[in-house]
Amino acid sequence: MKTKDSVSQHSDQPSDPPHPRGLSRRQLMRAGGAAATAFTIVPRHVLGGAGFVAPSEKITLACIGFGTQAIREIGGILASPDVQVVAVCDVEKDGVHYLEWGKNQIRDRIRQLLGNPNWRAGFNHVPGGRDVGKEVVETYYAKQRGREHYKGCATYVDFRELLENEKDVTAVKVMTPDHTHAVISLAALKKGMNVIVHKPLANRLLEARAVIETARSKQIATHFLPASPGTGQKQAVDMIKNGAIGTLREIHNWSMRPMWPQFPTLPADRPPVPAGFDWTLWLGPSLDRPYHPNYTHTNFRGWYEFGAGSIADMGHYSLWPIFQLLDLESPISVESTPSHICTVSDDVCLRIKNDYSFPAACTVRMRFAPKGERAALDIFWYDGGIKPPVPEELMGENEELDEEGMMFVGDTGKILGGFRSESARLIPEAKMRAYRKAHNLPEPPPRQRRGGGGRQGGDPSARNAAWITAFKGGPASYGDFSLAGPISDAVNLACISLRLGGRRLLWDSAGAKITNVPEANKFLTRDYRPGWAI
Repeated sequence: MKTKDSVSQHSDQPSDPPHPRGLSRRQLMRAGGAAATAFTIVPRHVLGGAGFVAPSEKITLACIGFGTQAIREIGGILASPDVQVVAVCDVEKDGVHYLEWGKNQIRDRIRQLLGNPNWRAGFNHVPGGRDVGKEVVETYYAKQRGREHYKGCATYVDFRELLENEKDVTAVKVMTPDHTHAVISLAALKKGMNVIVHKPLANRLLEARAVIETARSKQIATHFLPASPGTGQKQAVDMIKNGAIGTLREIHNWSMRPMWPQFPTLPADRPPVPAGFDWTLWLGPSLDRPYHPNYTHTNFRGWYEFGAGSIADMGHYSLWPIFQLLDLESPISVESTPSHICTVSDDVCLRIKNDYSFPAACTVRMRFAPKGERAALDIFWYDGGIKPPVPEELMGENEELDEEGMMFVGDTGKILGGFRSESARLIPEAKMRAYRKAHNLPEPPPRQRRGGGGRQGGDPSARNAAWITAFKGGPASYGDFSLAGPISDAVNLACISLRLGGRRLLWDSAGAKITNVPEANKFLTRDYRPGWAI
């Protein structure tokens, strides 16, 4: 089956100069910006003036996966003079089953990006897929260049054909369902490409470790998209190091996710596969099962096979800085408390036995061994509307916990903030005032309550700059895959605990095995479709 929709030779770009000694353009980019610049025949200031980036110095990017989140993020990439998007791959041609957080949100985002208030007028479905990706990329670049048309973006159904055929691609951005992150990332890394991937790195622990080890062994710059320096988290950790709450004992992190259905039963009906959607390729490494829209697009996050639940969706944003700032290694144990759902069968009330979809709500406890001057630490995760009890320090001020948040608990006090917040504060307010006075800190602006729906991470252009710099030979980004091992272990172990109904798992990180529940080790990996094993 020929799965490539169309091939463009990126003809709108000036040709690159010949590569010395047979080196590919990808090899030059991996060698760093200095090497690539050294072989540019015409100086950039002669070609295009200030801010111009010669074609031979651009990162040529392929977007693998072009659903709603890829659309939300594509604008900053297209605007970057250092990046040229040359290919889009998606198993969906022009989908009709995508989901969004607000009616017409994605369509309106594209209209704003393209400067066309009438884009897709009359269409009544959420846009997404490879045809939409190609249209967005080429329309944006045509407008950017002041031209009526631009042809320079190839489309593919199968990422394997893209990686084989697009010889000039130097980097890929992986924005597919969680169960395919590892197989795509590994294939690209083995081709010598830089890789950007969304959370999680993989929804199987051993897959994530394989991706990290491959990037490390090949010395390829990479970037994990939910990573951030964490302004609020850093402020909280600095306060802790200054003795503001004594010895840190616990961190509580709660999220209003999920925002998608987490179906309590497997679908029983058999709707047809939509036209233009390759169900077999969507399954990728997973074993065959009948198509159902309950599995695909945003819904995938709710299934153990295809997603990694709310903790992967949002916990990577909030906890990534914590793992880095506190130098956390993999947890020594993980336990959970999942909610459950009941039904009635033959006039008998029954609890639904479920090891295939995430619970509607849960708590997770991850325990970390002491290290250096840091004491043993517990991290608690809450989702589905569950929050920790309101601390006494807030009760005295008639305050409630926000819908989402993070709380640091020490021997002598508590700090709120660090999640969806650029600041952290001691509670009660009297303690914070005393701390500011003791450290000569200015009074902050009035605090505003913050709800859910957005993401932490700061300016998108700054986030892009981190991986652009790394991919052009600069320092590794703060989201380099080499930093992702402990948090990937923690999140995937949490998913296994939930899948087993809340079992406490004792983890031997060096041996890569669960020691107290031997049968749980099968969930460290998956049963692979023939030809897809990693």
